[in-house]
Amino acid sequence: MQNQCAVPNCASGNSDPQPLFRFPSDPERSKKWVEKCQREDLSDKPAEQLYRLYRLCGKHFETSSIDKDAQSAVLKDDAVPTIFETPSQPSNGQGKRSNVVTKEDETSSKGRKKMKKSPAEPAKEDVQALPEEDEYKQYLKSLFEVLVLLGGQSIPPTGPGDDKQESLASSNFEALLAYRMTCGDEALKKRYDENKECCSPGTLNQLMEVCEKYIHSKLVEGVKVNGFFSLLTDDLVQISGEWFLPVFLRYVDKSNCQQEKFAGFLPFEGDGEALAEKLLFEMTDTWGLDMEQCRGQGHSCSGTHLSKMKTFGAKLMEKHPMAVLSLRSTRPLNMTLANGMALSGVQLVTSTLKKIYSFFSQSSLLQLELEHAISIFYPEKEEKAQKLKEICKTDWTERNDVFEVAMEILEALLLCVDSVHDNEDMRWNDQITHDALEISKALTDFEFIMALMVLKNVLTLTRAFGENVHGKATEVHFAATSLKAVLHSLKEVSDNMDVYHEFWNDEAVNLAAAMEIPVKVPRSFLRKHQLESGGVRPESYYKEHLSVPVVNHIITELNELFSEDHLKALRCLSLVPAAIEQNKSTEPEEDCVQVFKNDIPNAGTLSAELHCWWVKWSKKGKGETLPSSLHEALQLADVKFFPNMLAVMRLIGILPTLALEDGRDVAYKHYQMYMENTPDKFKSKSLALLNMNSDVVFDLDAMVELYMQTYPSKGEVSE
Repeated sequence: MQNQCAVPNCASGNSDPQPLFRFPSDPERSKKWVEKCQREDLSDKPAEQLYRLYRLCGKHFETSSIDKDAQSAVLKDDAVPTIFETPSQPSNGQGKRSNVVTKEDETSSKGRKKMKKSPAEPAKEDVQALPEEDEYKQYLKSLFEVLVLLGGQSIPPTGPGDDKQESLASSNFEALLAYRMTCGDEALKKRYDENKECCSPGTLNQLMEVCEKYIHSKLVEGVKVNGFFSLLTDDLVQISGEWFLPVFLRYVDKSNCQQEKFAGFLPFEGDGEALAEKLLFEMTDTWGLDMEQCRGQGHSCSGTHLSKMKTFGAKLMEKHPMAVLSLRSTRPLNMTLANGMALSGVQLVTSTLKKIYSFFSQSSLLQLELEHAISIFYPEKEEKAQKLKEICKTDWTERNDVFEVAMEILEALLLCVDSVHDNEDMRWNDQITHDALEISKALTDFEFIMALMVLKNVLTLTRAFGENVHGKATEVHFAATSLKAVLHSLKEVSDNMDVYHEFWNDEAVNLAAAMEIPVKVPRSFLRKHQLESGGVRPESYYKEHLSVPVVNHIITELNELFSEDHLKALRCLSLVPAAIEQNKSTEPEEDCVQVFKNDIPNAGTLSAELHCWWVKWSKKGKGETLPSSLHEALQLADVKFFPNMLAVMRLIGILPTLALEDGRDVAYKHYQMYMENTPDKFKSKSLALLNMNSDVVFDLDAMVELYMQTYPSKGEVSE
């Protein structure tokens, strides 16, 4: 698309700015425009191409042809250009030298466009040439426009081939560039004529890196404008054989709405302090985040990488104490606690649950097979069987009561996967029968049975707390005040472990007997310690290596995830009008609000303002419905008259613990969809960033400038 007037010798530009108007899409009107501006070279171009690529500036139209009532200059439907100060130069090149390339100088003028004509073609006036730098910018602009289009639709730019050049040659990216050339993109056409390709693999990588830089700059700009933010991470992902950490940013925008944005992937290489320092460096120096503004952090990392993320969280709090560690709302509390345990039995349970969910999600027929097995095990309890069937139709492995549900359907699960593996009626393919066998082996391991039993009994104590902490404002406030009781119950279990473990062990042994599973110590432990199977009693082993560490881990994790400052922040949800009305006999605790004393506009008036806020909402009018969520409270028209209350609620809104309002978790859902639906060979950290930030306003000119600053050389990158 041209960003200048198509009329030869037109002086409009930086010194004489004029609005540019597209050629009309109507063929008859388009033909009139071509005739009026005396561009014979455009006469054979279709109206669609002229509409896409060519413009005339406002100085060629009568004032009456322009709609003055519009907010921006808009041509009337019947407008035709009539004003031309200087007639176009004749094709023989006589007269004053101009920007139009004549036949005599088209082969000698440096930086001007060389026109190729067939011998039989009559002489036509040559197209007005772009300066070399402008032409290069137009070329880059076309590349970025196509790349942004692909990213927004999550279409991989390159093909699946291992060879970069072959992969790009048959790619979606090249196909769209070829289409643009067909439609008249002269900058791309010239590049192709000179290099026999529009874009090399090296240049494509550079373009994608610049897209990342541009998006990061926009995200950081948004965070800076809106103030404080929190940092959220998810489980590590592998892209092109390397491990990356997905990072999200949460803040409250100027309209007092919670926002969560995907900020990209960070390389996850190294250990301990060095890795933590590297991650912080990338966030601050590369992305440009001001970590002094960070007021919360929530991580979902699990398994072997958990200790590294703990080191990072501790390092962030050491440097920025206000970045309080918290729970990530996208993961149920009980699953977060289980995923964080580096115990072989617990890891066996969590990994098997993932396999089970993936296995039954691939086919509705498999789901029906499981429902049939549930009916067999609950023949006289139809209501319970139906309830379990409905649960199994959902993502039940991500529920707070996942271990209780798993225990309820365990025997039915084993019956189902064994039946699929036997495949007597030849209904299932080899991959499905293989997966069924793998699940069956895990379910019939006594270590799995024992670990599931311990998790079910211990995490029952935290289930209600976990559901409340991700619930409504009043429920979260209640959870913050009830943690002490939860910890007291866990401490009581820890102090009486002999009694509790004996009970859990008996349950597991009885269940194993019913499922014909031998009770034994894990073979890996015996092999590691060079012991015989009769040398260690299973009950003693599982007490020392499972029950005791599970309870101790949960107590430690709850204390870390819910520090005193975190709990105070959550108790500030008592400022939500519905919570005030529910507890109108008690004013919100000023001590809790004081946790934000350094971030509110006027700490001196806090007490008086807090009291006025409480008085305003403690008396509900007849038939009045008070805001029951933080989002609703932030949208109140008169909240602006309470600047301290507004500041506090905005700060609560960025906490990773709180579940986002419906429709506000778009970034995370997009991330999940991209990771689940994109084949591994097509996954790209740059393309993912483009796809999940498709709402960013992409200024192609700014992206071109950023590219030219980052890669000043116009030469192709050597492969």
